[in-house]
Amino acid sequence: MNQFSPAATTAVTVLRVLAGFIFAAHGWQKFSQFTIAGTQASFTEMGVPAANIAAPVVATLELAGGIALILGVLTRVFAALLAVDMLGALFLVHAPAGVFAADGGYELVLVLAAAAIAIALFGPAKFSGDYALFSRTRFKALV
Repeated sequence: MNQFSPAATTAVTVLRVLAGFIFAAHGWQKFSQFTIAGTQASFTEMGVPAANIAAPVVATLELAGGIALILGVLTRVFAALLAVDMLGALFLVHAPAGVFAADGGYELVLVLAAAAIAIALFGPAKFSGDYALFSRTRFKALV
């Protein structure tokens, strides 16, 4: 586990929880508001390959991965997968529309990809399930 200053621990935790919330909200939206069938149709219209498979996979990844980030559980794994998800959205769908999200552009997916990459690189920080479960200092205290 990385050792962070208190300010860095707070910053990483805030980034992880807020990014997790946004990912979980988008995953939940794909299930509840758009429905999986609607998301599949939308993905097909956007030209996403294997849209019938991609839609439920992406919805599940965003919901479960977002919750995992909030809790800080398997953080690096989910952050890396969510980064790939956002880079796929960037290159497959949003890049041709320009920068601004209001025009279907890539600003949101780019920021979410950057956040997920940062979380994957830095790890969950101290206030996380991963730290509680897997930190060496906690393990040494148990032995």
